[in-house]
Amino acid sequence: MGSGQGVNQTTAHEVELDAFYIDKYEVTTSKYAMFLKETGHQKPHNWESGGFFGLAETVANEAFPEKPVVDLSWYDAVAYCNWSKKRLPTEAEWERAAKGPQGSHYPWGHKLTKDKANYGQNLGKTSPVNSYPQGATDNGIYNMAGNVFEWVADWYDPQYYGVSPAMNPQGPAVGVDFANQGAVKVLKGGSWLAPASSLHTSHRFWNQPENNSYGVGLGFRC
Repeated sequence: MGSGQGVNQTTAHEVELDAFYIDKYEVTTSKYAMFLKETGHQKPHNWESGGFFGLAETVANEAFPEKPVVDLSWYDAVAYCNWSKKRLPTEAEWERAAKGPQGSHYPWGHKLTKDKANYGQNLGKTSPVNSYPQGATDNGIYNMAGNVFEWVADWYDPQYYGVSPAMNPQGPAVGVDFANQGAVKVLKGGSWLAPASSLHTSHRFWNQPENNSYGVGLGFRC
């Protein structure tokens, strides 16, 4: 876990994980719509209008490939996972799924190429969750680099890797508080807007868990 590449406090260290399952795709608007209908959970920002991302409740149909749901807080993601009888992955689980057995710098290998992910405004919007099959992991997991940033379970602390347990790390007990804005959770994977550096499988980003409006799109997978 981590990297010697200098990508945002990612000291390389070895961890061991129990076996786990992870979703092949980011959670889609259609699946999230089912969750909203059944639970009455508060709708995401700009849900009806589609907002900046060109999404709407009607986006999920046979004529239009499904896009990842965005504008979600960490609490929204947890609520959906609980409804689905799943959970958010830990940061270590997410990174293991993205790196594969070879510890790759990107889900597909060690070299960045533009045709394998949606990032850096090369498309200007989110992609359907089944896009970029050539950028999938060895296990066939899609869009672990680019498209939308993905919430994981852990709090964020840049010093955590120095004290992290070797077995099934769960993250620190609480996240750091940047500029008195509140403790932060980890985000992984980059987005359609974020730069190439954010696509590295060891890259760590963060946001307050109640924040659902970060401009590059906040999504998740269970």
